[in-house]
Amino acid sequence: MAEPGSSAAAVLPLLLLGFLSVSSVNAGKFPPADTLLSAPLNVTIREIEVNSAMVTWEISEGDPVIGFAITQQKKDVRMLRFIQEVNTTTRSCALWDLDEDTDYIVHVQSISMGGSSPPSEPVLFRTPKESEKMASKSPDEVTMEEVGQDAQLRAGELIIIVVVLIMWAGVIVLFCRQYDIIKDNEPNNNKDKAKNSSECSTPEHPQGGLLRSNV
Repeated sequence: MAEPGSSAAAVLPLLLLGFLSVSSVNAGKFPPADTLLSAPLNVTIREIEVNSAMVTWEISEGDPVIGFAITQQKKDVRMLRFIQEVNTTTRSCALWDLDEDTDYIVHVQSISMGGSSPPSEPVLFRTPKESEKMASKSPDEVTMEEVGQDAQLRAGELIIIVVVLIMWAGVIVLFCRQYDIIKDNEPNNNKDKAKNSSECSTPEHPQGGLLRSNV
């Protein structure tokens, strides 16, 4: 019969082997810590308008990022808007259909083939009022759309001016031609008038008297 000490010594290596095998299986289920994505950095809100804004961010060098996810939330309101896009390397996203004079909170996450990163630090921004935006716009400030409209108007005005000038030039040329024709015909008319008047007048004798018969 085996002694109790010897049986315990035989079971201990088996237990240790089983523990190591379970540890190795669990380690295979989870990726190493160094493969996890980092949260996006330097999240910034730009171009804040009454109903829109632009969010930009950066990622840690070496992260296998294939997309992004943005969580947009009104402050003190539970309703969220979730924006996700994959197969892209962009580092910016437009936020649209915002309410004026409203506070918003934005989080950004990076997406890889293995999952998503932790959310970034929350960024708070506020949309302006329509009246404030109009008042803050200086009279000398001109948007690209206004520049395009002005260019179209100026081009249209230029075309109209050119057409009017061409029409006036045509009228002037036509008038000059008609005037030259009338001027060229005036000597002929004078000659015809003189000829007609000479034919209709009474012929005069060279001695100055009328021919009379001698009695």
